[in-house]
Amino acid sequence: MNFLIQYLKERRKLFLWFLFFCGIFLVAFLLYHLPAGAVCYPALVCSVCAMLGLILDYRKARKNHQKLLDIRALSAELAEEMLPEAATLKEEDYQELIRMLCQEQRELSDHMEQHYSDLVDYYTIWVHQIKTPIASMRLKLQNEDTPLSRTLRADLFRIEQYVEMVLTYLRLDSDTTDYVIREYDLDGIIRQAVRKYAGEFIDRKLELKYEALKTSVLSDEKWLTFVIEQVLSNALKYTRSGSIAIDLEKPKTLCIRDTGIGIAPEDLPRIFEKGYTGYNGRSDKKASGIGLYLCRRICKNLGHRITANASLGEGTVIRICLDRKKLETE
Repeated sequence: MNFLIQYLKERRKLFLWFLFFCGIFLVAFLLYHLPAGAVCYPALVCSVCAMLGLILDYRKARKNHQKLLDIRALSAELAEEMLPEAATLKEEDYQELIRMLCQEQRELSDHMEQHYSDLVDYYTIWVHQIKTPIASMRLKLQNEDTPLSRTLRADLFRIEQYVEMVLTYLRLDSDTTDYVIREYDLDGIIRQAVRKYAGEFIDRKLELKYEALKTSVLSDEKWLTFVIEQVLSNALKYTRSGSIAIDLEKPKTLCIRDTGIGIAPEDLPRIFEKGYTGYNGRSDKKASGIGLYLCRRICKNLGHRITANASLGEGTVIRICLDRKKLETE
């Protein structure tokens, strides 16, 4: 019905012109005292013929409209090839304009893909190059056990984290992201993450509450480890005293709880947004607002779900729902 109304609106000028000319003929016949029927009868015949032509034109217009609606769901490349045949010069001009825009879009897309590929290649090389001096510094510090050396080792560990975060951020949208989805022992993944922060737990005198969970998850080991590491990193950053607990809720939800400074209620809905640091981030000038954003993106790609519950001054609970049974295993 909406299309019919729009169609009649587009052709209202034709109706008005037809009535206008019929009126001219009728006035001319009346001025010459000729019978009005000599005009009305041909006008009626012409109206019937015009109505038939209008019905055929409406059916053709509706068919083309439906085809264009179907084309809108396709990619730009396929849409360009499936455009309906132009019936008028105006339609030809519009289709030529569409082809020009599609060509421009293809060129821009190719340019952006090449730029993105070059960027990933550059930072991949950069990450491997910068890891060499970091490893060298770590080896030199291993022979010392002083407060300064422990502080420097902790700083080096943070640098390694930031380097890995750069590479992870760039690889998220890559078509070649190396996901290997299969069943993994969750305790093995957690121990990998915890082992990295063992020194910081000891130096900060924070208690780790963790017992073997004895469960397996359908996920990717490397990417899930990164998520758990980021959550632990945040927990350590904002927990000055107390403990960090790792446990499992039913059906299969990993919970990481801390007794830190918590999160302000107005910040909680936005902590997974890119670049959002909130009240805690404004207090800690080094916060980037990228860590939890990466966690959410990775969890989404893996088919998991990450959520947070917290209140200011009472700690934070991060939950990662791992109960996914429909992922394809390799």
